[in-house]
Amino acid sequence: MDGVHDLGGMDGFGDVEIERDEPVFHAPWEGRVWAMSTAMGARGVWNIDIGRFGIELLPPDVYLTSSYYERWFYRLENLVVQYGLADRDETTSGHASRPGQTSDRDPFTARDAERVLARGSYVRPAVSAALFAPGDYVRARNIHPASHTRLPRYVRGHIGVIERVHQPNVFPDSVVRGTGEDPQWLYTVRFDGRELWGEDAEPGTEVSVEAFEPYLEPA
Repeated sequence: MDGVHDLGGMDGFGDVEIERDEPVFHAPWEGRVWAMSTAMGARGVWNIDIGRFGIELLPPDVYLTSSYYERWFYRLENLVVQYGLADRDETTSGHASRPGQTSDRDPFTARDAERVLARGSYVRPAVSAALFAPGDYVRARNIHPASHTRLPRYVRGHIGVIERVHQPNVFPDSVVRGTGEDPQWLYTVRFDGRELWGEDAEPGTEVSVEAFEPYLEPA
Protein backbone atom coordinates (compact mmCIF):
# COMPACT_ATOMS: atom_id res chain seq x y z
CA MET A 1 0.00 0.00 0.00
CA ASP A 2 1.31 3.44 -0.88
CA GLY A 3 0.80 5.89 1.94
CA VAL A 4 2.44 8.36 4.27
CA HIS A 5 3.32 5.51 6.66
CA ASP A 6 5.90 4.20 4.13
CA LEU A 7 8.65 6.55 5.33
CA GLY A 8 11.68 4.44 4.37
CA GLY A 9 14.11 6.33 2.14
CA MET A 10 12.30 9.65 2.55
CA ASP A 11 13.81 12.86 3.89
CA GLY A 12 12.45 16.13 5.24
CA PHE A 13 11.16 14.73 8.53
CA GLY A 14 13.99 16.10 10.67
CA ASP A 15 16.47 14.32 12.89
CA VAL A 16 15.72 11.04 14.61
CA GLU A 17 15.33 12.01 18.25
CA ILE A 18 16.91 9.48 20.62
CA GLU A 19 15.58 9.64 24.16
CA ARG A 20 18.22 8.68 26.68
CA ASP A 21 17.06 6.04 29.19
CA GLU A 22 13.72 5.89 27.42
CA PRO A 23 11.14 3.90 29.42
CA VAL A 24 9.25 1.01 27.89
CA PHE A 25 6.03 3.00 28.25
CA HIS A 26 5.75 6.74 28.82
CA ALA A 27 2.34 6.44 30.49
CA PRO A 28 0.20 3.60 31.90
CA TRP A 29 -2.32 3.87 29.06
CA GLU A 30 0.38 2.88 26.55
CA GLY A 31 0.95 -0.37 28.41
CA ARG A 32 -2.78 -1.08 28.44
CA VAL A 33 -3.06 -0.47 24.70
CA TRP A 34 -0.13 -2.80 24.10
CA ALA A 35 -1.70 -5.46 26.36
CA MET A 36 -5.10 -5.26 24.66
CA SER A 37 -3.54 -5.47 21.20
CA THR A 38 -1.43 -8.45 22.26
CA ALA A 39 -4.50 -10.18 23.69
CA MET A 40 -6.39 -9.76 20.43
CA GLY A 41 -3.57 -11.44 18.55
CA ALA A 42 -3.24 -14.23 21.10
CA ARG A 43 -7.00 -14.86 20.89
CA GLY A 44 -6.71 -15.10 17.13
CA VAL A 45 -9.16 -12.24 16.56
CA TRP A 46 -6.70 -10.72 14.10
CA ASN A 47 -3.02 -11.20 13.36
CA ILE A 48 0.05 -9.01 12.91
CA ASP A 49 -0.61 -8.38 9.21
CA ILE A 50 -4.16 -7.18 9.83
CA GLY A 51 -2.79 -5.03 12.63
CA ARG A 52 -0.17 -3.43 10.41
CA PHE A 53 -2.75 -2.73 7.73
CA GLY A 54 -4.97 -1.15 10.37
CA ILE A 55 -2.26 1.43 11.07
CA GLU A 56 -1.69 2.01 7.35
CA LEU A 57 -5.38 2.90 7.00
CA LEU A 58 -5.12 5.80 9.44
CA PRO A 59 -5.60 9.18 7.69
CA PRO A 60 -2.26 10.90 6.91
CA ASP A 61 -2.91 13.80 9.29
CA VAL A 62 -3.67 11.36 12.12
CA TYR A 63 -0.64 9.20 11.37
CA LEU A 64 1.81 12.11 11.21
CA THR A 65 0.55 13.87 14.34
CA SER A 66 0.20 10.78 16.54
CA SER A 67 2.71 9.09 18.79
CA TYR A 68 3.59 5.43 18.36
CA TYR A 69 1.04 4.11 20.83
CA GLU A 70 -1.59 6.63 19.81
CA ARG A 71 -1.49 4.92 16.40
CA TRP A 72 -1.88 1.56 18.15
CA PHE A 73 -4.86 2.96 20.09
CA TYR A 74 -6.65 4.31 17.00
CA ARG A 75 -5.97 1.04 15.18
CA LEU A 76 -7.35 -0.94 18.13
CA GLU A 77 -10.53 1.16 18.21
CA ASN A 78 -11.12 0.70 14.49
CA LEU A 79 -10.52 -3.06 14.51
CA VAL A 80 -12.72 -3.60 17.56
CA VAL A 81 -15.56 -2.00 15.61
CA GLN A 82 -14.65 -3.76 12.35
CA TYR A 83 -14.72 -7.18 14.02
CA GLY A 84 -17.99 -6.49 15.80
CA LEU A 85 -16.58 -6.52 19.33
CA ALA A 86 -18.09 -3.11 20.06
CA ASP A 87 -19.92 -0.36 18.23
CA ARG A 88 -18.49 3.06 17.47
CA ASP A 89 -20.74 4.75 20.02
CA GLU A 90 -19.30 2.46 22.71
CA THR A 91 -15.68 3.18 21.84
CA THR A 92 -16.50 6.89 21.79
CA SER A 93 -18.24 6.89 25.16
CA GLY A 94 -15.93 4.35 26.77
CA HIS A 95 -18.89 2.37 28.09
CA ALA A 96 -20.74 -0.72 26.87
CA SER A 97 -24.32 0.01 25.87
CA ARG A 98 -25.29 -3.52 24.85
CA PRO A 99 -24.19 -7.09 25.70
CA GLY A 100 -20.78 -8.04 24.35
CA GLN A 101 -19.77 -11.17 22.52
CA THR A 102 -19.27 -14.29 24.62
CA SER A 103 -16.22 -16.52 24.43
CA ASP A 104 -15.83 -20.19 25.12
CA ARG A 105 -12.21 -19.63 26.19
CA ASP A 106 -11.06 -18.83 29.71
CA PRO A 107 -9.79 -15.30 30.45
CA PHE A 108 -6.04 -14.75 30.40
CA THR A 109 -4.32 -14.66 33.76
CA ALA A 110 -0.78 -13.89 34.88
CA ARG A 111 0.01 -17.60 34.51
CA ASP A 112 -0.70 -17.33 30.78
CA ALA A 113 1.75 -14.49 30.15
CA GLU A 114 4.62 -16.59 28.82
CA ARG A 115 2.34 -18.50 26.47
CA VAL A 116 0.52 -15.41 25.27
CA LEU A 117 3.75 -13.55 24.58
CA ALA A 118 5.40 -16.44 22.71
CA ARG A 119 5.86 -15.52 19.06
CA GLY A 120 4.32 -18.00 16.67
CA SER A 121 6.05 -19.27 13.54
CA TYR A 122 5.00 -18.08 10.09
CA VAL A 123 7.19 -20.63 8.30
CA ARG A 124 5.24 -23.05 6.11
CA PRO A 125 6.17 -26.14 4.02
CA ALA A 126 7.41 -25.50 0.50
CA VAL A 127 5.06 -26.46 -2.32
CA SER A 128 7.45 -25.49 -5.12
CA ALA A 129 11.16 -24.83 -5.68
CA ALA A 130 12.57 -21.37 -5.02
CA LEU A 131 12.97 -19.30 -8.18
CA PHE A 132 16.12 -17.53 -7.01
CA ALA A 133 19.42 -18.49 -5.37
CA PRO A 134 22.15 -16.54 -3.54
CA GLY A 135 24.07 -14.40 -6.00
CA ASP A 136 21.17 -13.95 -8.43
CA TYR A 137 20.41 -10.41 -9.53
CA VAL A 138 16.77 -9.45 -9.21
CA ARG A 139 14.63 -6.40 -9.71
CA ALA A 140 12.00 -5.41 -7.17
CA ARG A 141 8.71 -5.12 -9.02
CA ASN A 142 7.31 -1.62 -9.39
CA ILE A 143 3.97 -2.43 -7.77
CA HIS A 144 1.46 -0.09 -6.17
CA PRO A 145 -1.13 -2.27 -4.43
CA ALA A 146 -4.18 -0.68 -2.89
CA SER A 147 -3.96 -3.11 0.02
CA HIS A 148 -1.12 -4.22 2.30
CA THR A 149 2.39 -5.05 1.09
CA ARG A 150 5.73 -5.56 2.80
CA LEU A 151 7.76 -4.28 -0.17
CA PRO A 152 9.19 -0.82 0.68
CA ARG A 153 8.41 1.83 -1.89
CA TYR A 154 12.02 3.01 -2.14
CA VAL A 155 13.31 -0.31 -3.55
CA ARG A 156 10.59 -0.79 -6.18
CA GLY A 157 12.02 -0.86 -9.68
CA HIS A 158 15.60 -1.23 -8.43
CA ILE A 159 18.11 -4.04 -8.88
CA GLY A 160 19.63 -5.98 -6.00
CA VAL A 161 21.35 -9.30 -5.36
CA ILE A 162 20.01 -12.28 -3.42
CA GLU A 163 21.95 -12.68 -0.17
CA ARG A 164 19.97 -15.46 1.44
CA VAL A 165 17.02 -17.75 0.76
CA HIS A 166 14.64 -18.30 3.67
CA GLN A 167 11.94 -20.93 4.01
CA PRO A 168 8.46 -20.07 2.69
CA ASN A 169 6.46 -17.84 5.01
CA VAL A 170 2.85 -16.77 5.23
CA PHE A 171 2.31 -14.07 2.59
CA PRO A 172 1.03 -10.92 4.35
CA ASP A 173 -0.53 -9.47 1.20
CA SER A 174 -2.83 -12.48 0.82
CA VAL A 175 -3.76 -12.56 4.50
CA VAL A 176 -4.92 -8.94 4.41
CA ARG A 177 -6.85 -9.53 1.16
CA GLY A 178 -8.63 -12.41 2.87
CA THR A 179 -7.39 -15.04 0.40
CA GLY A 180 -5.54 -17.24 2.88
CA GLU A 181 -1.93 -17.75 3.91
CA ASP A 182 -0.58 -18.43 0.38
CA PRO A 183 3.00 -19.17 1.61
CA GLN A 184 5.79 -17.70 -0.51
CA TRP A 185 9.57 -18.04 -0.56
CA LEU A 186 11.31 -15.24 1.31
CA TYR A 187 14.66 -13.69 0.35
CA THR A 188 17.17 -11.26 1.78
CA VAL A 189 18.02 -8.88 -1.07
CA ARG A 190 20.96 -6.47 -0.88
CA PHE A 191 20.74 -3.13 -2.69
CA ASP A 192 23.61 -0.71 -3.30
CA GLY A 193 22.87 2.77 -2.01
CA ARG A 194 23.72 4.36 -5.36
CA GLU A 195 21.21 2.08 -7.07
CA LEU A 196 18.51 3.36 -4.72
CA TRP A 197 19.41 7.04 -4.35
CA GLY A 198 21.92 7.85 -7.09
CA GLU A 199 25.29 9.51 -6.72
CA ASP A 200 24.12 11.47 -3.68
CA ALA A 201 24.04 8.26 -1.63
CA GLU A 202 26.67 7.97 1.09
CA PRO A 203 29.61 5.94 -0.31
CA GLY A 204 29.58 2.31 0.72
CA THR A 205 25.92 2.33 1.75
CA GLU A 206 24.10 -0.97 1.30
CA VAL A 207 20.56 -1.84 2.31
CA SER A 208 19.25 -5.38 2.84
CA VAL A 209 15.50 -5.99 2.53
CA GLU A 210 13.43 -9.09 3.21
CA ALA A 211 11.34 -9.61 0.08
CA PHE A 212 8.80 -12.26 -0.84
CA GLU A 213 9.13 -14.01 -4.20
CA PRO A 214 6.10 -12.31 -5.82
CA TYR A 215 7.87 -8.98 -5.24
CA LEU A 216 10.82 -9.96 -7.39
CA GLU A 217 11.67 -10.64 -11.04
CA PRO A 218 14.94 -11.62 -12.76
CA ALA A 219 17.14 -8.62 -13.52
